[in-house]
Amino acid sequence: MEASELRRQLASLLVVRGSGHARDHQRRYPRWELSNAELRQLLGEGVGGVILLGGSAEELRLRCEQLQGWAAEPLLLCADVEEGVGQRFEGASWLAPPLALGGLHQREPQRAEALAEGYGRCTGRQARLLGLNWVLGPVCDVNNNPSNPVINVRAWGETASTAGALAAAFVRGCQGEGVLACAKHFPGHGDTSCDSHLELPELPHDRGRLDQIELPPFQQAIAAGVASVMTAHLRLPALDPKRPATLSKAVLTQLLRGDLGFQGLVVTDALVMEAISQHHGSAEAAVLAFEAGADLILMPANAQEALDGLVDAVQSGRISQARVDASLQRRREALARCSPAQEPLEQLISPGERQLSAELLALSLIRQGPGRLPPGPGLNLIRLDNQLNAPQLPLVAPALLRPAALGYEARLIDARSPSPWGPDPEAPLALDRLPDGPVLLQLLVRGNPFRGSAGGDEPWPQVVRQLLAAQRLAGLAVYGSPYLWQALEPLLPPDLPAAYSPAQMPQAQAQVLTALGLPEAALEGGFTD
Repeated sequence: MEASELRRQLASLLVVRGSGHARDHQRRYPRWELSNAELRQLLGEGVGGVILLGGSAEELRLRCEQLQGWAAEPLLLCADVEEGVGQRFEGASWLAPPLALGGLHQREPQRAEALAEGYGRCTGRQARLLGLNWVLGPVCDVNNNPSNPVINVRAWGETASTAGALAAAFVRGCQGEGVLACAKHFPGHGDTSCDSHLELPELPHDRGRLDQIELPPFQQAIAAGVASVMTAHLRLPALDPKRPATLSKAVLTQLLRGDLGFQGLVVTDALVMEAISQHHGSAEAAVLAFEAGADLILMPANAQEALDGLVDAVQSGRISQARVDASLQRRREALARCSPAQEPLEQLISPGERQLSAELLALSLIRQGPGRLPPGPGLNLIRLDNQLNAPQLPLVAPALLRPAALGYEARLIDARSPSPWGPDPEAPLALDRLPDGPVLLQLLVRGNPFRGSAGGDEPWPQVVRQLLAAQRLAGLAVYGSPYLWQALEPLLPPDLPAAYSPAQMPQAQAQVLTALGLPEAALEGGFTD
């Protein structure tokens, strides 16, 4: 085989990162999102996939058409849309996170599984309409560790049975729409206490424990016909004392292919993540992953170096041509399962999908206390991860406008804001730095990549006690982590207005604040300047 043909074959097994926006200056994460010139060059050389983030739904459709036009062969076009396409692309459906259905499954399993399948259908249909043919979900991790900083509400359940049943239902719904699904993060990232985007976690369990907790959701997804499985960047010393799962033949070939019988595509998690890139260069990481059993190499730190490494490995005999051919065949078979978009974009969100979104929010709302917030002047204290990158908190967010209409002044706390903390660990909030009056405390806390925590390291129980002792806590709203709500709810007086939603988007805020007695604000539908 000519070297140029071999290079094109191997290039088709790379998936690189691009922006959903059309222009280079619009990229939200230029450290990882390639420029248009780089994308056009790589796709022209045969690179076979792009993972996208950012932009509106309409932009995404145009972007997918543009990228496919730059390639000579059909592309795998994917996105991390675990919570609906609108989670990443404005204008599509942004759904309550999967863990919203976990509790319902304990009480009404059939209803929960039907909703999870509808969740998959909604995500798959909208992805297909916008040009995507591969959804990087469902998360099959069992979130049985409340301290997990990165999985949290992204999981479908806290038990293997719930996570597996709901993830399999999602797979059926998504792939029924002609879009590939992806079970992740194999063999399970739920029982970890650090984030593989930042460091290499360790799962200290033996095979017997994996068979009980971590593996069953993946087995159920495989039984449902899931097209792909994504690897986890974590160490499992009981299976491989030397290499993390992404780079381990014992995990990907012996366990996933051999023991679990998976015949579809195996894709790495992003190789640019610190758990891998801190220890291996782009070329060696790609070769090790391919040797271990991966078919597709996602987001190498340097795509050209990764491709050079793979070519050298085949030419030297380290990787056989038969092994390459097997991955190419699996990729062709996956693409053959994809269906093109046929409906017009005007029908992006169907009436049934709007009903699904509302039902998910309604069934996961928890409220306590019959009281209403007193009128201001008061303080609307909002905690969030990053106010400079907060799609859940636009200028017209109910969390801002509804308290403002009652006279509550907004103060935002994030990692960049002046510290709100004083020296007293039992009364940690520096009230002397804040306005007087009753306080509405709104906490947007959940597991997210790169944060390293799901809020459990922040003293919110002490803050609640402090505000109650000062007779200043007027209401509490928690959006995201159920574990924070579970820690705070027992501290509240029975008549204090408080509510919880696993979701954080404006629709969830509107529902929670309605439960606290705050009506829709005049400008909530938007305004112009």
